[in-house]
Amino acid sequence: MFSSQVAVVSILLTLVGAEELVFPPGFKFGAASSAYQIEGAWNVSDKTESIWDRALHTLPWMSTDGTNGDVACDSYHLWQRDIEMAEELGLKFYRFSLSWTRLLPNGFANKISEDGKNYYDNLINGLLEKGIEPLVTIYHWDLPQSLQDLGGWTNPLISDWFEDYARVVYSLYADRVKTWITINEPVAICDTAYSMGTFAPGIIHLESVYLCSKNVLLAHAKAWRVYDEEYKPLYHGKLSICNHWVWFEAHTEDDEEAAELSRQYSVGRYTHAIYSNEGGWPPAIEERLNAYNVLHGYSHPRLPPFTDEEKELVKGTYDYYGFNYYFSLMARRALPGETITPHYVAGIRELGIVMEAYPDLSPTLPPAFYKYPEGLRKHISWIREKYGDLELMIAENGFYSTGKMNDFDRMDYMHDCLEQMLLAITEDGANVTGYSYWSLMDSFEWNESGLKFGLYHVDFNSTERTRSARASADYYKTVIKNHALHSPRP
Repeated sequence: MFSSQVAVVSILLTLVGAEELVFPPGFKFGAASSAYQIEGAWNVSDKTESIWDRALHTLPWMSTDGTNGDVACDSYHLWQRDIEMAEELGLKFYRFSLSWTRLLPNGFANKISEDGKNYYDNLINGLLEKGIEPLVTIYHWDLPQSLQDLGGWTNPLISDWFEDYARVVYSLYADRVKTWITINEPVAICDTAYSMGTFAPGIIHLESVYLCSKNVLLAHAKAWRVYDEEYKPLYHGKLSICNHWVWFEAHTEDDEEAAELSRQYSVGRYTHAIYSNEGGWPPAIEERLNAYNVLHGYSHPRLPPFTDEEKELVKGTYDYYGFNYYFSLMARRALPGETITPHYVAGIRELGIVMEAYPDLSPTLPPAFYKYPEGLRKHISWIREKYGDLELMIAENGFYSTGKMNDFDRMDYMHDCLEQMLLAITEDGANVTGYSYWSLMDSFEWNESGLKFGLYHVDFNSTERTRSARASADYYKTVIKNHALHSPRP
């Protein structure tokens, strides 16, 4: 239950009587997690290695403190407590991901783990018993190492392997799960992984970024079409991909072209093929990368072209637009002779674009996390401008701190982002239907393992991985209960 220290926040909110911003009827609040970051039990039963298991066991430098997700929050054993937390908050949905290797130990669909199947059955059924909708992400970065050994996301056959995996997942859970995400943040899977080597599989190979980009889109499309043709007629659910977490803004008015190219490169590269009328790559990106290839002597385009058949396969494979938002960066043209610092979206260097922080903002903690809630509303506006009035869902939005319990900085950021989202709904007419806070609890944050995003503190020094509600948990609980936004401060 919530501590008396945390409950003070609710009393303050009641006493303040601050002006409320009311959410639309039917708007849903949730919280999110991912399998590798919380489950632990990395080799329990017949589960096999994922690329993150292999990377952090063999390349411990990839994590800032040398730790890994072998135990993490131990949610494999503590799933009932996770459901309790979701119930305490009053969540309408809980977003979690499936571990590919826990369900399919071989990576292929020829063997389904009974223990893995039962684990997710228990979690889904337990949530539904509490009136909480499960929102399931099929893939959140933890590829089976056995498939990575065959080339992973750079092997064109992976779209078929993913289709098979998705079909197994639907056959097991589609009768109860009504909202799905195929793949979370392709930009992390392809760009951060292969351009900098700081994400699993820890390989730096820029050409692999573009092979991965196309294969991810084809994999998503095949999985979507399986659901649309075989399962949607039975269960009437929704399924889409989930995209980028950063908004890019022009440094000056003269840099608007650079900012737009940044958006098209990092966001449009994973959305244009799905949501545009014409399909394929964003034309501006395809044109500039092809020009770069010619200039540097490449005989074939590194951004692999879509065939007409592939364009039709991918185009229209959505039921809503899912995206994440954390912070914003400014984009500008590089000055003559300027060295461009390596960035998680490597190809932006090929476009001659520099990424910088807002000049009047300071990072909250290292690594740089520049709070700019207004970027969320701007991102929503950009999506609508490019692709029309789609149903939108914010699948992740969060803020990290050092782990303190009275986390007013997190509450401030949550409030400000929700306010910008509400303005997008009420003033701009955006059809945003859901919001998911990242994350339900502190988890293993990949290569920045010391970061704490959780509404619930997790004691990683405890064998029980004790979870305790932060002040932000009670604040979010109040927002959900009242279906209205209050200031978190007296």
